[in-house]
Amino acid sequence: MLPPASYSLFFLASAAMAQTILPGTVASATSPGSQYTPPSSTAGSSSSSAANSSSSDARGPITARQRIQWVVKGTIGPESLAAGLVSAGWGTLFNQPKGYGPHWEGFGDRYGMRLTGIATSNVMEAGLGAIWGEDPRYIRDADAPFRSRVGHAIKMTFMAQNRDGGDMIAYARFMAIPGSNFLSNSWRATGDDTANRAAIRTGLGFLGRLGSNTFDEFWPDVQQKVFHHSN
Repeated sequence: MLPPASYSLFFLASAAMAQTILPGTVASATSPGSQYTPPSSTAGSSSSSAANSSSSDARGPITARQRIQWVVKGTIGPESLAAGLVSAGWGTLFNQPKGYGPHWEGFGDRYGMRLTGIATSNVMEAGLGAIWGEDPRYIRDADAPFRSRVGHAIKMTFMAQNRDGGDMIAYARFMAIPGSNFLSNSWRATGDDTANRAAIRTGLGFLGRLGSNTFDEFWPDVQQKVFHHSN
């Protein structure tokens, strides 16, 4: 059985190749002589909020380099690493799943297992999405009312932006989150390697994406208010 890193490297390579080789992908859409025009619904908001957004508000098609950056940030960025501490700590406190044990070694195993799962999922989403131009990055709706922004964060948990700047079903995400969770059963501890556990992790994966979207949507506003008042 291949180790988790092998799957991640394979899909990461496919992301770069799809961006630069396959016809009809984002790379061909941004070839010399072509020009990208963002939709009017997002053009106004991106100019006013780009400087404050933790998610990329630049409305050009995503490049191979940006896909790799998205994978790295989503896997070992501060937000992901902090979430891993909470997840592993909670599992260790209640010894769930029991196969890892209620001790520091169990905490480390849980933390590492989550990290390999997140890495595999992110690489799969970025790699598969490159084939048909699906942008995995979250796009803020900073100028909308609060209620609309919450709805936007929920909607973009299941949707993504295509190469033309419009919304599309996040097909790569719907393949990556369940696929990585069921795939990771091959290297998980006994009791954590069942279909039921993989299904639970899949649901938590989408819930985690919602939390990440919400954080990216509102955290820049919090930062602006806090630093503005402190200055």
